[in-house]
Amino acid sequence: MSSDLPAATAEDDATALRLDRAHVFHSWSAQGRLSPFVVAGGAGSHVWDHAGRRYLDFSSQLVNTNIGHQHPRVVAAIQEQAATLATVAPSTASLVRGRAAQKVLEHAPAGFSHVFFTNGGADAIENAIRMARLHTGRDKVVSTYRSYHGNTGAAVAATGDWRRVPNEYSRGHVHVFGPYLYRSEFWAATPEQECERALRHLERVIQAEGPESVAAILLETIPGTAGVLVPPPGYLAGARDIADKYGALLILDEVMAGFGRSGAWLALDHYDVRPDLVAFAKGVNSGYVPAGGVMISEEIAATFDERVFPGGLTYSGHPLAMAAVVATIEAMEDERIVEHAAAIGRDVIGPGLAGLSERCPMVGEVRGLGVFWAVELVADRETREPVGADVMAKVKAACLERGLLPFLADNRVHVVPPCVVTSDEAAEGLALLEEALAEASLGGAAARA
Repeated sequence: MSSDLPAATAEDDATALRLDRAHVFHSWSAQGRLSPFVVAGGAGSHVWDHAGRRYLDFSSQLVNTNIGHQHPRVVAAIQEQAATLATVAPSTASLVRGRAAQKVLEHAPAGFSHVFFTNGGADAIENAIRMARLHTGRDKVVSTYRSYHGNTGAAVAATGDWRRVPNEYSRGHVHVFGPYLYRSEFWAATPEQECERALRHLERVIQAEGPESVAAILLETIPGTAGVLVPPPGYLAGARDIADKYGALLILDEVMAGFGRSGAWLALDHYDVRPDLVAFAKGVNSGYVPAGGVMISEEIAATFDERVFPGGLTYSGHPLAMAAVVATIEAMEDERIVEHAAAIGRDVIGPGLAGLSERCPMVGEVRGLGVFWAVELVADRETREPVGADVMAKVKAACLERGLLPFLADNRVHVVPPCVVTSDEAAEGLALLEEALAEASLGGAAARA
């Protein structure tokens, strides 16, 4: 901050909150019940408010600041691009856009040739669905109940959780249960059984819907908001086989799981599977400027060589976003950030959460990869009854009191720090989380007594 600017104070936090409550309409919320958390700045794995209180960011905001807050190379690239060309129409050829597409495709599966840039993950899903429908001449999209694909027409209809229900205006969406052994819908006792039965369920639904009507199977490679549901070995490959058997496409949603989050460039790199389309956003430039896109295989791209693709966005491939993409990917390559995320998950977060599970009776299961983990909280380990919203509120409050910024969903705490989190920071965050869970657990025990 320039020295001629006034120092930030707690009064600025109060002003930020007052203006927010007076004028800002928040997503997924009853507006009258909100008391937003104020963030004034950040660096690496930390954020702080105007008064200077620091928080270790174990949320990566919305699981998107993979490269951390205010990475200097990305900030400098945005500044340089802004001084050169701040915006340009998507119909033009732009060097920075071409470089961004090239960098993205360097980490795509073999046989991918093009990128359609969007403003974020939801419209990436929207356009992937559009491409699948036009390529196949079919209408239906099969996705899972435990999923989140975005808040636009087809994307939210493809979503499986509660947010779909008041927004079902898009046609042609069918849902199935995906694998989730801890709460199996298939009475499975092993990962192998869960995989086999989930695939059988998927195929039977496609058969019942009429295979000739199904354009695509849409899956989050690792369902994120739904609980970091790491698929059992063979599930994604099996979904690929089913798609091929019935002439449907396989779309993988890597919006949350991609670009280092799972300890790989794309989460699909952990599995023997090649999709037809890949949706991405979030970690591709850590959200420094809104950006997303669809990686398109050669076969799908060829569909539109002589046929007009009926889709477009004013800010598709926006220069500032593209500069952030190039700088992010290059920094992640040069600094080996993806490899670092894998090591942190393997050596620190995974073992740390395993120990937490042993010590904390409220933990039902931990699961994850890289810097992409979920801690499922239960009222009773035998029945696996989820804890209620009152307990989760206590967990959140206890985390914030200790300077830990958590990501909570349903009965889970998602451990999702930036990919650049250090070993010491990760260990500190896990220790703070354990303290918060102990406090919330004691409160629950006192209430039951």
